[in-house]
Amino acid sequence: MDRAAKEALVTSLHDVLKDTGVVVVAHNTGLVASQSAELRKRVKDAGGSVKVAKNKLVKLALKDTPAEGIADLFTGPTVLAYSKDPIAAARIAVKYAKENDKLVILGGAMGANVLDANGVKALADLPSLDELRATLIGLLNAPATKIARTIKEPGAQLARVVHAKASAGEAA
Repeated sequence: MDRAAKEALVTSLHDVLKDTGVVVVAHNTGLVASQSAELRKRVKDAGGSVKVAKNKLVKLALKDTPAEGIADLFTGPTVLAYSKDPIAAARIAVKYAKENDKLVILGGAMGANVLDANGVKALADLPSLDELRATLIGLLNAPATKIARTIKEPGAQLARVVHAKASAGEAA
């Protein structure tokens, strides 16, 4: 890579890291090309990206970004997974690391919060935004359903009593 290409890479990576929701850093020692491609595909399908770059260039790109605190994680062969969704990249990376022991989660950042490996795993276990919305809608609908059931219940009980008396009268 010539100097201009390196500068372009640092600039583009800096712009991405400035606006990303979560960054996950992992060691990718021993991953073959097909495994790397599978990880990239999964993260891309979830709305994120995977980047492998020289550690020195990534450290330069991290300067003046919220994720600047993770610069010391970049030692050895590392891979970056990032997404605007604060959970997507973490969830996919952790799931892939469970399936493939050659990918080891080192840590990451969510905004300015630096996360260790356990923090990234805890983040991956959180429900997605869509799941939270569905739960909230369910909670909001539940009281209305209970009110409607409570209002109609006395009438339903009266109807059952009348029906039982009528059935008892016909039987006699």
